[in-house]
Amino acid sequence: MKLGDTRNMSVLSDNDAPLNPPRNTVDLSSIVASLEPDQLISAKQKHHCPRRSLTATEKIVFWALRIYLVLMFAVVLYQVFTTVK
Repeated sequence: MKLGDTRNMSVLSDNDAPLNPPRNTVDLSSIVASLEPDQLISAKQKHHCPRRSLTATEKIVFWALRIYLVLMFAVVLYQVFTTVK
């Protein structure tokens, strides 16, 4: 590219603002707090994030955690009942 060649250069003027300016979480929380319930519901429906499909390994890990939780709950209940007697 030569010194005076400006064909491929793009320059933003003061009037050319980015379409989605960066917002911090304080701005977003104040916006969400000011919405009415029906506006909040419609905003959430527009940006719905579907469930993530899990791999087989992840499913096995989650099921193992569920089974562990049920077993530990049973152990705690057993300990409570034997202590009360």
